[in-house]
Amino acid sequence: MPPIYITYMNRLDIEALAITDDEILAAIEGSLATQGRGEAVIEPRMHLEPRAANGHFNVLRGALGGEIDAAGVKVVGDFVENYKIGLPSELAVLTLFDRFNGSPKAILDASGITDMRTGAVTAIGAKYLARKGSKVLGHIGARGTAYWNVRLLDHLFDFDEIRVHSRRPESRDGFAAKLSADLGKRVIATPDWRSCVEGADIVVEASRLDQPDPMLKTQWIKKGAFVVPYGTMSAVEFSLTDIMSKLVVDDWGQCKGGKFGSLRAHVEAGKLSEATLHAEMGQIVAGLKTGRESEDETILFWHRGLSLSDIALGHAMLEKGKRLGIGQRLRFA
Repeated sequence: MPPIYITYMNRLDIEALAITDDEILAAIEGSLATQGRGEAVIEPRMHLEPRAANGHFNVLRGALGGEIDAAGVKVVGDFVENYKIGLPSELAVLTLFDRFNGSPKAILDASGITDMRTGAVTAIGAKYLARKGSKVLGHIGARGTAYWNVRLLDHLFDFDEIRVHSRRPESRDGFAAKLSADLGKRVIATPDWRSCVEGADIVVEASRLDQPDPMLKTQWIKKGAFVVPYGTMSAVEFSLTDIMSKLVVDDWGQCKGGKFGSLRAHVEAGKLSEATLHAEMGQIVAGLKTGRESEDETILFWHRGLSLSDIALGHAMLEKGKRLGIGQRLRFA
């Protein structure tokens, strides 16, 4: 058997890449188009819930064709109280494989990848589904993927006003301060949900609830807004889908099943179904389905998280690492 080598990239390697906003967005937009053209395989995520633990593991699996041609599996822990011990709520590992012979190609720290690719999917969704002149962002949630949601959305829209909220004052104030420093503009930490999202052009709900609680009220959403609810536990009113002109998801296969997700009750009640679903995001990016067609459309985009996005961004990091000499080559067999 010929020798097999893998590339290992730890968190320090990922940081040393200094991957740019445009590089992240390009990788994710390309992977969505590949998915939309039917050149990918994605399996619904699986969950592992350890006993007596306030959290769970997500296992995401997929294979991406096109220029990338790789299969991948990501395991990510989602433990909401990790902040109490100084750890992020999500820690993850991504493994990449040759999709033709199954040989392992790489192992990457995927905690940052998870945050970046989630923010990029939110931003690419807004690129196609939000009003071009959107200038006010309301963002619920301050941990995990929240930073990259705001950063990449602002990269595309250059907002006049950014509002953020989270349950703990120290969390939302610190989040607003970091964003202000990094984006070079004022970011407002609001004391409640309503003042954060009411009248915003783009609303992102990335809360970290322990159990479903309809804290995001339908009446706060203005006509023509773009709304992205993707918390693990639902934080939206049951009536939210009633005001939407279009309902879009990242992958219907995984959105229609499982116990978690912001629109789980809507799926179970038939409010979100094959009949009411407008499109998967990849179909829109690939030009097979329409995105926003008028200023008056109020559009919802629910993304559960794509293994394909992890594979695409992991691949982009490996390619940049090759150019820069970053990463460690290890003998596997």
